[in-house]
Amino acid sequence: MSSPANTPQPLTGLRVLDLATLFAGPMAATLLGDFGAEVIKVEHPDRPDPSRGHGPAKHGVGLWWKVLGRNKRTITLDLSKPGGRATLLRLAATADVVIENFRPGTLEKWELGWAELSAVNPRLVLARVTAFGQFGPYAHRPGFGTLAEALSGFAALTGEPDAPPTLPPFGLADSVAGLATAYSVLTALSARDRTGEGQVVDMAIIEPILAVLGPQPTWYDQLGYVQERTGNRSANNAPRNTYRTADGRWVAVSTSAQSVAERVLRLVGRPELIEEPWFATGTDRAAHADVLDEAVGSWIAARTRAEVLAAFEKADAAVAPVQDARDVLADPQYQALDTVTTVTDPELGPLRMQNVLFRLSATPGAIRWAGRPHGADTEAVLTELGLAPAELRALREEGAL
Repeated sequence: MSSPANTPQPLTGLRVLDLATLFAGPMAATLLGDFGAEVIKVEHPDRPDPSRGHGPAKHGVGLWWKVLGRNKRTITLDLSKPGGRATLLRLAATADVVIENFRPGTLEKWELGWAELSAVNPRLVLARVTAFGQFGPYAHRPGFGTLAEALSGFAALTGEPDAPPTLPPFGLADSVAGLATAYSVLTALSARDRTGEGQVVDMAIIEPILAVLGPQPTWYDQLGYVQERTGNRSANNAPRNTYRTADGRWVAVSTSAQSVAERVLRLVGRPELIEEPWFATGTDRAAHADVLDEAVGSWIAARTRAEVLAAFEKADAAVAPVQDARDVLADPQYQALDTVTTVTDPELGPLRMQNVLFRLSATPGAIRWAGRPHGADTEAVLTELGLAPAELRALREEGAL
């Protein structure tokens, strides 16, 4: 989101150390950086954040990193080396937040756990992001977002009824956990404003995705009800599906509101279905999804996507085209919102990426720069910290930089 360089940002003055990799922890740090926090990305000298090598690259430069690493200064430190440990503690003494996602016990092994960090900075917030949390029978297992998508029940709900459970083709659980971690950090900082003391955030990636699945555990607890896969249909309302148009495109229709369901059925020429006793509630309509899908699907199949969208808009009924990245970049609503903005990057020139997550009228966020090269700011950051040239040389000789 473009804004004047001197526009105040709400998190200006907040210093965040991002020690995390792949993807929830770094995303949380990115979200904080988007609104003015000074984020210092700490990577291993020989093993940088793997997101630099994930997905497509241009001229050898990973594009995912350009998004995930935006608004971050990048330094290298080997935290297992004495010099790296000492330098990290010096940085932590100046920071407000540390975000890490090592397996439980790793920071403690390096003598960089909460006891050591809080000793140098009692106001620090330490956000610990792991697959399964800091305790419990799974805590020390290796884990990724994919396992959270399976364990939480998300995969069991996703896909066609007669097909295997479906995993998302992107980091859904990690992304939800990244959002939750940013929220948890700001909550802990708000508490610090009252108490003067920092604390530890224990974020388990398996938990936020379960939270967004809605009342699944409560349904089972109270009714013994387990929701099954319904494909693109909903157990709560109908018609709700994706439908193919005459020109081979796809649209999505939703009728969560009763009034919208009635408008759709009038539009497709089946007003008599509105008079059916079962049409009065979303749950009862869902039980008759075959009838409603046939009515809506056959009408849509006889028309081009442009005709369908125009007719639905005129009828004030809810519809959207099923879009891929090419369509998103050309979509007039996204263009009006500047949802995908252009950032000038020294390595790649102009590049487009998702903008900051929301708009603030008085203190907007901004993408100040895209992800920087590995260790690009090491010398500058550590010099600002007060390290003398001789100390920097010693760290390099030790292999800590």
